[in-house]
Amino acid sequence: MATALNLKRKNIDLPVDTLQKLSIMAAAHGKSLKKFIETILISKADTLAVEVSENPSPSGDPWFNEAENVASVNRGIEDIRNGRCRAYSMDEIRDLLGV
Repeated sequence: MATALNLKRKNIDLPVDTLQKLSIMAAAHGKSLKKFIETILISKADTLAVEVSENPSPSGDPWFNEAENVASVNRGIEDIRNGRCRAYSMDEIRDLLGV
């Protein structure tokens, strides 16, 4: 059962004809339109299996599935933030390599 502490209010926009149909369905079930829509959405959400990947790669690159690889990236980010290293432009890299 939802309590006031774990509810989130959200306004939604629906086409007028959709609201009319839902209102008729709600009345047929003896519910308010609001309660009817909430019941439908909660029931649908309860049937979904949602998985959240910890992989930060937009393409799902498996390299990021290894904890040590992610830790290495995070250490590099912290090094840059704390001034322990710097990022080089491609021109600077070419100059350093003598290319």
